[in-house]
Parts: sequence; C-alpha cells; structure tokens
Amino acid sequence: MLPSQRHLFDMPREVCYLNAAAWSPLPLAAVEAGKTGAARKAKPWELAEGFPEVQIERARSAAARLIRADPDDVALVSSVGYGVSTAAKIMDLPTGSRILMLAQDHTSPVLEWITRADERAYQIETVAPDDNRDWTEAVLAALTRPDAPPVALATMSSIHWADGGIIDLERVQEALRPQGGKLLVDATHAAGVVDLDVTRLDPDFLIFPTYKWLLGPYGRAFLYVAKRCQNGVPLEQTSYGRKRVQATDDVYFSDLAYVENARRFDMGERDFFVSLDVAATSMEFIISWGLDAVRERLSMLTTEIETGLRAANVPVEMLRHDLRAPNILSLGFPDGMPHDLPDRLAAAGIYAAARLGRLRLSPHVYNDEEDCARCVKALSDILN
Repeated sequence: MLPSQRHLFDMPREVCYLNAAAWSPLPLAAVEAGKTGAARKAKPWELAEGFPEVQIERARSAAARLIRADPDDVALVSSVGYGVSTAAKIMDLPTGSRILMLAQDHTSPVLEWITRADERAYQIETVAPDDNRDWTEAVLAALTRPDAPPVALATMSSIHWADGGIIDLERVQEALRPQGGKLLVDATHAAGVVDLDVTRLDPDFLIFPTYKWLLGPYGRAFLYVAKRCQNGVPLEQTSYGRKRVQATDDVYFSDLAYVENARRFDMGERDFFVSLDVAATSMEFIISWGLDAVRERLSMLTTEIETGLRAANVPVEMLRHDLRAPNILSLGFPDGMPHDLPDRLAAAGIYAAARLGRLRLSPHVYNDEEDCARCVKALSDILN
C-alpha cells in the first residue's frame, strides 16, 4: 500500500487535517513550483520562445492522463462553473427539455440550468435518494420512469459533495443513451481518486478543478469535451482558439477558423505561470503514485475511521460502504449535529467540515492511522 506522504507537505504532527474535500494543502514541491512560476514573470525577458506553450501542454497532458483522455479533447479552464457555462453555450437543448440533477448538488453543475429554466421552459427534475441513501438507484429510477418525457441532459456530480454518496456513472450512461440525452459530469471529488475513463464512459462533458483532490491551486480546472461536441462556439474568443491569429505575422487575422479540437475552449489568459506550474506538479504527483494506490490508501483511512467509530459506539449515521466514495466519510446525527462540533474538533487540532447538517471527513495521502485514531477518540469524547 502507498505509505503516508506526510513528509512531502508542510504539515506538523499535531495537525490532523481531514478536509481535503474543501481544499487540500499544496505539496512542498508545488509551493516551490509556484515560486519559480512567479519568478519567471519577474524576468519575462529570460523566457524562451514557445515556453508558455510547453507549460500549457504539460498541464493539459497531466489532466488528460488522469481521465484517460486525448489531450486534444481537454481544455484549460478556470473552474467547474466556467466549464459548465461553456457546455451550456455549446449545447442547444430543445425548449421544454427534461434536465436531471441531484438534490442539493453543488452549485456548479446545476445553477446554469436553473438560471436558464424560465427562458427555455426546461423541466428541472431533482433526484434524491430514499432512506437507503443510494444515489445511483434514485437517478436510474428517474431516468426510466415510464410516464416521464426523455431526459435531454443529466448534469451531476459523480460524488455528492455533502454525504459522499457515489454515483455509478456507467449505469447512468447506459440508461441515458437510449433517450438521446447528454451527460455532463462534475468530477470534482472523483478526479485523482476514482478511475475515470472517458473512453469507456463517453460523457459529453467532464470537468474537474485541481484545488481539492489533485493537491493543486485555485483557478485551474480542466474540461473534457467529447469530439461530437467540439464544433461549438467558445465562451471566450481567444487568438489561440483560432487557426492562425499571430502577432508575429504580417497579417494578424490570417485564419479565423476555430482550431479543430477542445483547445478552442481554453480560457483567456491561460498562460499564468504560477498556477500552471503548481497544477502540473501536483497532478504529476498523483500520476506517479497511481490512482489505484491513492484510492486504496484513502479507502483504508476512511474505513479505519468508520470501524473505530462503530467500535466506540459513537452515535453517528454513515452511508453503507458500497454506496459511498472511498475518499469521503460523512457523518449524520440522529438528533442533529452539535453546532459547535467542527470548532471543538479544530480546538483539538482536527480539521473537518460541516456540510448540510453532516460532518464531512476527507483524508488524503498525508494522513495516517494516527490521524484516524485521534479523530475517533475526539468524536467519541465529544459525542459520548
């Protein structure tokens, strides 16, 4: 099993950080990469010709490897919300279309469509699981309901951000495809942990940021666009989105046709060296460890906490092991979560997040068994 990588982070032993699902710390090497990137901007005359393109493609290639995509099918964007807005501009869903989304999903994959609902008379349908907390079955039931019109778009997180419930996207796609519906995936909590193979899943769009599970910076995200969707108009109009608009040419606007791949959807000012270098360095760490190894370690850590809480009879509710993501353990409370629970844990050096009335525990590769034991003991002391 991949051992704890705590030595790669500036994380004192007394810190028990279980909040990667909010934002992760940067590895020390990524911090140094950021400093180097900032220093490059301080002396731009030292940059070699074509250097920005090298850095851009380094980051693009790393992101593509994480989801088994062709780099030509991946765009550099600033956020999941930016990616969703790009997808919305590309897709021309018929007026009155049925759009499926998860109840209380994160803002990114849903607000764009809620905003457009009145104008296009979209039928927004939110899906919630019953008491067994099985998100996949709830989505499939909505997709296959005999009295409902076809779903034109399923837009959803692959792992629910609040309770850690995981959605079996392949089963969803299997039910969606016969209806001619499109699939947009917010892979925020899956990229870098869960095996995402876009060649097998074949979503229309899949988007993920770097600042959580990829140990990277804010302001960097990646948008996978299926080839069948790459003829749309980008959200921003850039020179590099066109075939030939170059300042070094005698004629500036030589060829205004869009490039024939997902690079046309790259955001403006994509060549920001600081975040480019940090994102690439962090993603390359994940790739070097291997997704299977990362997933195995995070599953071990969340299971260790789960087992400890059950053994200590701590009064919390947890999703069934097969229904939750390997990297998130979200605790429910029969009588409601004590409002000061996160603060009391933080006072003991244990950092977790309150999300929709639950306590979300989200370890990463810098955590170890000692962190798990500390978390269990603190929760037992407070709740028992």
